[in-house]
Amino acid sequence: MTSSDLPPVRDIPFTDAEGAEHTLADFDGPVLVVNVASKCGLAPQYEQLEELQRTYGDRGFAVVGFPCNQFMGQEPGSMEQILEYCSTTWGVTFPVNDKLKVNGPNAHPLYKALKKTKDGRGKAGRVAWNFEKFLVGRDGSVTRFRPQQKPDDPEIVAAIEASLA
Repeated sequence: MTSSDLPPVRDIPFTDAEGAEHTLADFDGPVLVVNVASKCGLAPQYEQLEELQRTYGDRGFAVVGFPCNQFMGQEPGSMEQILEYCSTTWGVTFPVNDKLKVNGPNAHPLYKALKKTKDGRGKAGRVAWNFEKFLVGRDGSVTRFRPQQKPDDPEIVAAIEASLA
């Protein structure tokens, strides 16, 4: 499947941590898709992501995490280890799905579609690092935020609130 053959981003299937297939359309509202890694220096963003989930979840918003081991091997564990780390270290309640690749020829189709989106500086393409964020609206629109931009950044919060309006 080439990137031009991809279905709408909300309809691209992915696998959850238990092996069941889902799409972003399974969520009622906007979704913040994040490639996560437990051993990354940006891992404290889990706490802010969870806060977004708790703040906006009752309005249909969801954070959806995808572990990825492509950046300096910073997500080497099994799914059981990853889920345990997320829940005990950061209190994560949002869905953390099966590991996937975000870059390269074996990138997951969801990320092949998301990477077409330009960031605030007009740059599309490869995911730069762990904790890159993509806000996918109910209508399938995508807004991209780079890894260093924290989940509680006013620009991200404003985008989430606008997507809920």
